[in-house]
Amino acid sequence: MMEIIPIIVLLITIAIGVPVAIAIAAAGLSFFLLNGTIPMEIFIQRMVAVTHSFPLLAVPLFILTGVLMNNGGITKRMMIFAESMSGHMIGGLAQVNVLLSTLMGGMSGSANADAAMQAKILVPEMTKRNYDLGFSSAVTAASSIISVIIPPGIGLILYGFMGDVSIGQLFLAGIVPGILLCTTMMITVAIVSKKNGYNPVFEKRTSWAVRFKALRGAGWALLIPLGVVGGIRFGFFTPTEAGAMATVLAVLVGIIYRELKLKDIKTITRETVEATAIVLFIICAASSFSYYMTWEQLPVKIAEFMLSLTDNSILLLLLINILLIIIGMFVEGTAALILLTPILVPVIIKVGIDPVHFGIVMVLNLTIAGVTPPLGTLMFTTCSITGCSISKFLKAAVPFYIMLIVMLLALTFVPEFSLWLPNLKIK
Repeated sequence: MMEIIPIIVLLITIAIGVPVAIAIAAAGLSFFLLNGTIPMEIFIQRMVAVTHSFPLLAVPLFILTGVLMNNGGITKRMMIFAESMSGHMIGGLAQVNVLLSTLMGGMSGSANADAAMQAKILVPEMTKRNYDLGFSSAVTAASSIISVIIPPGIGLILYGFMGDVSIGQLFLAGIVPGILLCTTMMITVAIVSKKNGYNPVFEKRTSWAVRFKALRGAGWALLIPLGVVGGIRFGFFTPTEAGAMATVLAVLVGIIYRELKLKDIKTITRETVEATAIVLFIICAASSFSYYMTWEQLPVKIAEFMLSLTDNSILLLLLINILLIIIGMFVEGTAALILLTPILVPVIIKVGIDPVHFGIVMVLNLTIAGVTPPLGTLMFTTCSITGCSISKFLKAAVPFYIMLIVMLLALTFVPEFSLWLPNLKIK
């Protein structure tokens, strides 16, 4: 009975609304208090030691890159480029919303950051053009999911760190699924927009001259994700070093656009520190909790239990997906990812599932939970900014829920979508 008390503490604290990081830390602390044989100093040591990891340095670097890009004029130029490419389609501004999420995903790396940005910029314009507020909010939240799959997603970095999986391989694995998500979401938007009569931004397709001009305006910014992925793919630098390079490039792009000012340093620093602190606090707390799980051999016991149910990789993936969706509805995605990765990776490896492929599935699954009740962070972030009620959001989000589940199943059971690019041989 004593060995499950930390889990009980974790569930109770989350249920009563304690912040996730503090709930995990309290659960870990309860183990050290009740064990009696392990020095309490180990609790602090475990929380501090995890921050000394070199791969983990990629997290604040890519967060800083995203903040620099948002303050350096990139969003406006990307929106103009996205509008030139998709503004002629049915549901023009909604299509721009999806395409902008895809373009910005390689820079912000955060679904919440992407949702907040587009809720402020695009939704008011969509409202002016008579788009339903629920639909606008649902498109914004759902399309921001693409941000976690397109490299350099923060979720991929955390999964790679916690599961001891190549972050560079995960970055490459996310490109094709990200493009597929963008395509299927744009098709979904077109179907809903045609039904509701949402008109294109432009009466006809923009000329290639106009598109080229828009591309030239956003060209410097597009070099950042291309440089990150290309540099990792060809072995010029590690993902952590790529984060440093991306930061330098972001500063240079902001200077070239003449929109990154010295007065912005305070704002940039505050936003970066706040976002980094939230993620790292959860990681530190999870490190102490993982010590408890290792001591009690919980990952081994859970793995044995799941394998006793089935050793069929297809059935196991289906069971894990159902488990992740349920957990993701009640536990914030980042926390769930950090807690569950060390448990599930050994399980999937034992039945021959590629951990890189599983990483894409797991990150996507837990991010989809961000747009579902009762605790969907993407849903609440978007609705709090747009002023949309949760009931209107949920009603408008149904087509996107269906599309996302279909895509999750496709990426789960067709691993080639994720593994084709990482396994591609460079001659």
